[in-house]
Amino acid sequence: MKNLLDKVQSPLFDGLSPQDRHAILGCVGYHISSYKKGQTVVFEEDHVRHIGILLSGCVDMIKEDIWGNKTLLLRVRKDGLFGESFACCEDNTSIVSFVVSQDAQIIFMPFDRVMRSCSMSCSFHHQLLENMVKIIASKNRDLMRKIEVVSKKTLREKILAYLSLQAQAQGSQAFEVPLGRVEWAEYLCANRSALTRELAKMQEEGLIRYQQNFFEIL
Repeated sequence: MKNLLDKVQSPLFDGLSPQDRHAILGCVGYHISSYKKGQTVVFEEDHVRHIGILLSGCVDMIKEDIWGNKTLLLRVRKDGLFGESFACCEDNTSIVSFVVSQDAQIIFMPFDRVMRSCSMSCSFHHQLLENMVKIIASKNRDLMRKIEVVSKKTLREKILAYLSLQAQAQGSQAFEVPLGRVEWAEYLCANRSALTRELAKMQEEGLIRYQQNFFEIL
């Protein structure tokens, strides 16, 4: 476990020494689970009492409607955190599912123990709380960006809005899109074939240039 924690770069541990990281586990408690691609970690309507930190792999936040249509809300990658937005609610019922998109190893920690100082008044608890607030704020910002994208009227406008955000985030007009076509279509609430066709048209018209997941805004 010591070797695993030394490699974790989760924002939850920002400002904490290696010694504090190990002390956290003894104070808060934890367990580790491994999942294969396609497995569901949290189902919609599950009660969420633990936060998950990805030691490896990817987990997708998925919303599925009554007809089985899926929307990708967020992809959590290595060192990322998930479950905190629901665990901190008075009603800790999840309104989404968390599904593994790449074989994952996850460390789970009880949210209430993370957020409350223990009887020992450990020095790292204040930093842990501050980091958690920042993480929740960052997640809210990411979801606002998604709303900005999917609120566009046409598929082309959605694509351009998404590419614009990626270019800004990566500081270049040439960049790599972190999602495959299926996941990207789900993120845009669009059909994969329609997305593929529209990308081809945009390249023909000289708006973009791309090869697989590498894009350039012209």
